[in-house]
Amino acid sequence: MSDATALRIEFVTSLADIAPEHWDTLAGSDYPFLRHSFLYGLERSGCTSADTGWQPCHALLWRGQSLVALLPLYLKDHSWGEYVFDWAWADAWRRMGLNYYPKLVSAIPFTPATGPRLCCAEGFAEDDAWPLLLQGIRALSEEQGISSWHLLFPQQATSDKLLALGTAQRVAVQFHWLNQGYQSFDDFLSTFASRKRKNLRRERSRVAEQGITLQRLCGADISPDRWARFHRFYQLTYAKRSGHGGYLSEAFFTEVAPSLGEQTMMVVAQREGRDIAAALYFRSSDTLYGRFWGCEQEYDCLHFEACYYQGIEYCIEQGLQRFDPGAQGEHKIQRGFTPVYTFSNHWIADQRLAAAVQDFTREEAEHVARYREEAAGLLPFRKAGA
Repeated sequence: MSDATALRIEFVTSLADIAPEHWDTLAGSDYPFLRHSFLYGLERSGCTSADTGWQPCHALLWRGQSLVALLPLYLKDHSWGEYVFDWAWADAWRRMGLNYYPKLVSAIPFTPATGPRLCCAEGFAEDDAWPLLLQGIRALSEEQGISSWHLLFPQQATSDKLLALGTAQRVAVQFHWLNQGYQSFDDFLSTFASRKRKNLRRERSRVAEQGITLQRLCGADISPDRWARFHRFYQLTYAKRSGHGGYLSEAFFTEVAPSLGEQTMMVVAQREGRDIAAALYFRSSDTLYGRFWGCEQEYDCLHFEACYYQGIEYCIEQGLQRFDPGAQGEHKIQRGFTPVYTFSNHWIADQRLAAAVQDFTREEAEHVARYREEAAGLLPFRKAGA
């Protein structure tokens, strides 16, 4: 790397301090969750702040006046909204008389979607950026008494690089739909074993039998009233599941999400001419991300239709290669979603605990590999030669 002495690292506590064009030049616009408008929108709408335990602390690498690399980064005093569960680690720290919080997390808040994390300018390599960023993160951690740094849902190539740099690599499983060049939903169903195919068709028919219709709306076709209504559905559903109204504010849905334009898609369910439920998706050029679901009351099979089958149909129509419907959910397997690995990386300041985390992640990876193999055996597709 030439002219390394001119490089400096900076940590900024708000994306308001970075011009959108500077951030987006490096982050691009294809992966929606790294766009300046999305991440800064989370700040402006009150979702990521010191008060919510998601204090922005984004890492920037500068060469003179030129931004050459960026990494989303948050200072956290809890582990909510991450989807990589480390509560047991926090408890281990506590039992040793140590503080696990605050910690640093590089992630898209409330979004367990694999994608780019470190973004570099043209001509500046990740291999040059990572050692400098890790050095800066270690120095910041020592200065502020921070226990650790965690990179959540990076692409595998990035995770492997960080594994080689001494971080612990953790693997988990999600269930994604993979487009095998299907021409229609029926074409996709033709790959199922007969009984599984009938079950899925029965679920879709059940929605229609209840007098429910669905439509897919994209970008500007989603009205302000529908965005506001979606927030109400989201709150109602979160309250039923978790006892609180969710991580995201009304302003996120009415101001931030619409700013992403054609990268948003909403499936709206209606009954007797009235909206009763909706599912919200985001997209890149090759991937659909199913993110949020809400309803005013439960209807048989409606969640499967709005959150999975409508998404599959949209991917086939648009030629998207992957559908990532979110974390967890073994019920997705029988609906044709393949178990795939997700990754995270972890740097721990205390060497005793770092060694324990390394051992834990290696042992856990063996269990995850067996689980993925077993889950793949439950997929509904016809066996070869059947």
